[in-house]
Amino acid sequence: MDIKKLKGVNVNVLLLGAVSFLNDLSSEMILPVLPLFIIRLGGTGLLVGLIGGLRDSISSILKVLSGYYSDKTGRRKIFVSSGYLTSSVFKLLLAFSRTWQHILLFSGLERVGKGLRTAPRDAIISDSMPGERGKGFGIHRTLDTLGAIFGSIVVFLLFWFQKLDFSSIIFIAAIISFLSLIPLYFVKEKRGKPSGINRGMGYKNLPRPLGIFILISGIFALANFSYMFFILRAQEFFTGRLSVGVPILLYVLFNIFYALLATPSGMLSDRVGRGTVIASGYLMFSLTSLGFAFFNSINAFMVLFAMYGVATAMIDGNQRAYVSDMSPGELRATGLGVFHTTTGLLALPASLIAGFLWQISPVMTFIYGTISSTLSVVLFIAFRNSLRM
Repeated sequence: MDIKKLKGVNVNVLLLGAVSFLNDLSSEMILPVLPLFIIRLGGTGLLVGLIGGLRDSISSILKVLSGYYSDKTGRRKIFVSSGYLTSSVFKLLLAFSRTWQHILLFSGLERVGKGLRTAPRDAIISDSMPGERGKGFGIHRTLDTLGAIFGSIVVFLLFWFQKLDFSSIIFIAAIISFLSLIPLYFVKEKRGKPSGINRGMGYKNLPRPLGIFILISGIFALANFSYMFFILRAQEFFTGRLSVGVPILLYVLFNIFYALLATPSGMLSDRVGRGTVIASGYLMFSLTSLGFAFFNSINAFMVLFAMYGVATAMIDGNQRAYVSDMSPGELRATGLGVFHTTTGLLALPASLIAGFLWQISPVMTFIYGTISSTLSVVLFIAFRNSLRM
């Protein structure tokens, strides 16, 4: 099958980037206001942790299942399409939430769509640019995050100037989400033969270096609690409409740095090695959490949200590329699924622990993040020889 390229970039990567751009524009109209919406409907810090953790973990079993069956059947696109459609439907229902329990239900079910699509979509990206996976994932992450930037700008404009309430903003976001299905139609799937794999979906069926990396990334996942706590931390120090407006703008700043550095970070990992860039990202996250624990001025928050974006750019796409590098071709979506499942399942205890500590003191939440992410750096260094293929 002839795979077309545009200036050296596979068209599938650009189309999937366009899908993610629109979907993330929609999602990021919701995410900055979601923790504030939870609090407004009677939620607490612990409930924010529960909902944030469930958002990241409820879809996790589906990630490995969809990855496994994508490899087994040789099909990718059907899982990706079903995932984006499912997310759009539950975003629409989320707009009609009237209690925090509604948010818990619809926000969690919206993530089922992410579980269906993530591993097969990442496998398409990996297969589309096999010689430059870091670049491919970096470009996809950049387009994804550009959508996040525009989404968080749009939500600020709708809240600050149009004075729309949270429900109306989420409804508009859901409509935009349905538009993300249009470019997906043009993605050309490189259909493989059904692999007929019968080795199961667990760690024992993966190469040892990949299993070790997934365990280390799992430790970091325990540190990487929900973004909602960073927003709530900023909100603490402002009053009135500024308590909503300023955190949204800081979230825009986070996404700007993420978008600007995602592709350069991926290209850097192609040259100097994924492990070096990922471990540096873990360390950057540790320093960011430490800063959130002890600094609270507007200038400090601007620096810290920028650092949060830098750390995410160094980690997110490169972890996926690293897993793809280590996974045999016939098990690539399965390996990605196991990775996403592990980190996703650990997101729930991570955010619950963060929420519990928040009830005691927000400072303790970020000290916990610092210690856990530092541990992941130490483990990366300790097992660096075992991570070589």
